[in-house]
Order: sequence, then C-alpha cells, then structure tokens
Amino acid sequence: MTACAIEGGTAGAATTADPGPEESGEPEEPVGAEKAAEPEGAAEPWAGAPRAPGTFTLTADGAYGARLTAAPGAPGEQRAWYPERWTLDGPEPYAVPLPLHQPEEPDAQVVPLADGRVLIRRRVADRQMFSLLYPTGPATGELTLGAVECDGMTLLPPSPDGSSVYGLSAGDHSSLLWLVAGGAFGPELVAEIPGHCSGGVWLDRAGRMLALDRQLPGGGPVKAVAVDLERNGEVTPLLQIAPASDDRLLLADPDSGLLLIRSDAPGHDRLGWGVLGSCLPVRFPECLRPADVAVTPFAVQPGQMLMPESCAVALRIDGAAGSWVGIWRPQGRRLHQLAAPEGWSAGAGYWSRDGVLHLPYANAATPCAVALIEAPGDDGPLPETVGTGGTCGTDGTGGDAGGTEPSGAVTPPVVCRPVPLGQAPLHRAAPPD
Repeated sequence: MTACAIEGGTAGAATTADPGPEESGEPEEPVGAEKAAEPEGAAEPWAGAPRAPGTFTLTADGAYGARLTAAPGAPGEQRAWYPERWTLDGPEPYAVPLPLHQPEEPDAQVVPLADGRVLIRRRVADRQMFSLLYPTGPATGELTLGAVECDGMTLLPPSPDGSSVYGLSAGDHSSLLWLVAGGAFGPELVAEIPGHCSGGVWLDRAGRMLALDRQLPGGGPVKAVAVDLERNGEVTPLLQIAPASDDRLLLADPDSGLLLIRSDAPGHDRLGWGVLGSCLPVRFPECLRPADVAVTPFAVQPGQMLMPESCAVALRIDGAAGSWVGIWRPQGRRLHQLAAPEGWSAGAGYWSRDGVLHLPYANAATPCAVALIEAPGDDGPLPETVGTGGTCGTDGTGGDAGGTEPSGAVTPPVVCRPVPLGQAPLHRAAPPD
C-alpha cells in the first residue's frame, strides 16, 4: 500500500514540536501552549509501585502477557528484577513469577509466547543471549536458545503465529532482522535490510508481512516499508505521503486494513489514519492532537472485516497528571478520554471483537487484574472545534474544509448507540458562510 496524498492538501504551521530523527518507542513529548483538560479521576500511579524498566508485552491474541517486575522490599530499598507471566484468557487473570538464581538486569526484554513460555533477551558484554522461561512447579525452567554477537537488539512485537519472535539490530548502513525464537537451530539471520530500521508492525495474521520504519543510508526521510519474510526479506514501499516527509506506521489491523500513521507531511508531526491497499488519502483528525499531551495508539479492535471506519482505537495519553486512556473511531471523529485503573501498565491492552478494551494493571490492592472498558458510542452532536490557527483547506486559503476534524479533547464521553457505518460521514461539511 502506498499512500500518496493527504486529504485536504497541505496543512499550515500550527505550533508543535519538531519530530525527532527516530521513533524511540516511547511516547512523544507533549506539545502545545495550554494545559489540556484531563479526565476526572486521572491520577499519578500508585505511590508504592516500583517502576518497571521495560514494557508490558502481550501476545497477539491477548492470552498471555509478560513484564519485568520487582521483588518485594522496603520503600526506597533497591529491588531485584525478575520476569513475570500473566495469564489473561481464563476466567480470572493470574500472574506467575519466573525468577532464576540471580536477578535480571533492567535492560532485559521479555516477550510471551502462545504456549505460555516467556522469551527473555539479556545483554552479556557484546552479545545478546536468548532463553525461554517457564514454570516448573515451585521453580523456573530455562531453555537456552543461543546468542547473537551485536551491541544492541530490540525485540519486535510477538508474531501473530504465536511461536516466533524477531529481533532487530539496527546500524547506520544496514539493519539485521533475526528470528530469535521459533527457528530450528537457535537465532537465525532472516534478512539484511539497507538503511537504519526501527518500529515493527505486523500486517497479516500469518506472520509473513512485517512493516518497519526505514531511513536509507546517507540520511533522508523515514519511510515505512513492508518486509516479506517468506521471500528472503524482500522490501517494498508501504507509505509515501510526501517525498520529503517522515512517514511511520504505528499500528495495523489485518482484518479491516486500518493503519495508524505518524507523519510530518501536514507540516508538523501528526497522527493520521489510512487503509491498507486503498488509494484514498491519509487523514489527520484534529481530535487526535489535544494540547499539551502526548497521544500514542496501542490497540485496534479486531474483527471489523472491511470496515476500518468502525474500528475502535485505544490510545495512551500522557500529560502532567500521568497517563490515561483515549478511545477513538475514524467514523466518530471524537476522542473520548477516560481515567485508567490505578497501576495500569501504561500503553498495554487489547480489544475483544465486540468492542471491550482490556487493560492489565497491578496495585497495592491486587497484584494482577484486568479492567474492562466498553467503547463509548459516538452519537450525538460533535463538540465545537478547538482553534488551531493556520489550517489550510484544499485551496490553500486557510479554510476549514481540508481534512481536519473537530476536536473532542475537552468533551466528556457520551455513551450512546454507535453510528451505523453507512450513516457515518467521513468528510466535514463545508462551513456556513
């Protein structure tokens, strides 16, 4: 899929931060001059919670999760880190600790597999070591897979096949893609891709097509490309919004084809959406840029076959008060902001096919739990547009009819029936004279 235009032409120079040279995986810094409204109940994480050095990672189907967590200890005491596996597909979620004879380093990465084992990547000198961990009664079993000699490696999101995990070792001139779990003889080199690659998004349910964000050797813009793992890592263009723009792919839903994109093609870094294989332009809704917060999508509702506009998207919102949850649908043009449960593993969660968002969390009252949030409806009048300055219309005159959409950042959620797809307008009506 090559997205070759922006709906409504180019956008004007609203004040935002310039995008960084690479996508780090962490939320972008908040931008804007004024403090955005925060949902009632949003608060700092529970004070006694140790801050995990990594992220909470889920399998593609949401059945298992894994993270590094800290052993119990007195407040202020240095704690030892160990892997923990969460089982989420049963009647009640529960966590299984997977400690070994010595604590893990804070930069270790863990990824759960569909069979309940947990892959761990450890850095030992100039090598990356890989093992599979699993519970064996009161102890932890460990199956060593092998090592890769490189300075650094990032594990990609678990493959949709449930048994494979890939790692990316990025350099200035080329990037190496490794199959570190699921191969026949330990870590295997899958492809060497010219340029510096980052990101990692799966485009299909079979685990064949992988999207990476690539900057060619010598510099230039960052463009998302598709890597075919069954054709020796053949690379084809995926996003090309403007010749000089940085176009990164953040999320993709194989069922509907919905793509969540970050690009500076509108003149500044923006969140947008498109459809895989579509010739329609990428759209950059105004409601996805509330002031003074960072907005990062982390989950898309599956099962909406050929209906990308109806998919619910979960977003992590980071502001001065902490992190909370946003829910948005392309057809609704409204960002609902909701308080996250205390101790939420910010940016972790998954959707059921019927539109229920599952958010894993742990706090002083419960060591392992999942909060369920039903996606609010988008019926009712749209909120008033938040002024953004020089947004250009299709004629470049600064009008309001050029692909941006009204912001719902300060509007409380309204739970109503969803708008039927056939009645959901995707284009704004022209403003009255």
